[in-house]
Amino acid sequence: MRAVVLGVNGMTGRAVATELVEAGHQVVGTGRSGERFPAALRERGVEFLRSDRDDPAQVRAALGPGADVVVDVVAYTAAHARSVLAVSAGIGSVVVLSSKAVYVDALGRHSNSDDPPDFGRPVVEGNPVLAADFSGEYASREGYGPHKVAVEEVYRSADVPVSVLRPSRVHGPGAAEPREAWVLDRVLAGRRVFRLPHAADAGNHPTAAANLARLVLRCTERPAHRVLNSADPGNPTAAEVVGAVAAAAGIEVEVVDDPDGEPSPWSSWPPFFLDTSAAEALGYRPVATHRETVGACVDELLARRAATS
Repeated sequence: MRAVVLGVNGMTGRAVATELVEAGHQVVGTGRSGERFPAALRERGVEFLRSDRDDPAQVRAALGPGADVVVDVVAYTAAHARSVLAVSAGIGSVVVLSSKAVYVDALGRHSNSDDPPDFGRPVVEGNPVLAADFSGEYASREGYGPHKVAVEEVYRSADVPVSVLRPSRVHGPGAAEPREAWVLDRVLAGRRVFRLPHAADAGNHPTAAANLARLVLRCTERPAHRVLNSADPGNPTAAEVVGAVAAAAGIEVEVVDDPDGEPSPWSSWPPFFLDTSAAEALGYRPVATHRETVGACVDELLARRAATS
């Protein structure tokens, strides 16, 4: 199978390319900079093509030879989706990464609104979503989710099977701004007690890039029009995530529930968890839990710090 990964240089793209090539597929990855292309992928036989995602002509050129599957990691606007579907005659199926930011609660609140949403339970794929925004101005707090909805709408009208995946708080090696640094900065400065509001109940569901990549692989094996949530197993609370990040650095910490404490990046209240039973029904099985996967990001962060110290 020939797979093209649009956006191979980032955290998610490199995880997807690794998963596909290790499954025995021919993988081509695109990106703006060949200098950022991971050496580990080149050594595994992944081919790199320079292609600017914002240039439809370059996207068409990259997809010109055709592909059994296109994995679109960097679709942020309807125009991005259309540039792929313009050559859909040569594509077998598509897997596109959306976001949990599309979900809206009964009062119109979402993950990027001033007031946090309250879903009352882990969110399923049939939950209402925001109104689509086709303007192209996605690079803002309020614009991100509506533009992801526009991406979904364009892709779901395609004449080829499209799997839409909705991850949450993705973590893994290659992250540009890893949230795990919030914990590492503090433990490396000597903190051993974290006081978090709603520590035992708050949560913003993490998704390991490795788990997301495994779901991508499953969707390439069974192409269809579908929407699936993607998140780490269970519902890791803010206290559990902070403790796991610290433990991955070899440091044990205490997490205390304190209403006046400092919120972590996972201290969403009410909690925002995803229901992943639909992915499991497809036969997807996660690589590992959050606690078992977060070490890959932590190791990279520690290596970066050591290299600059």
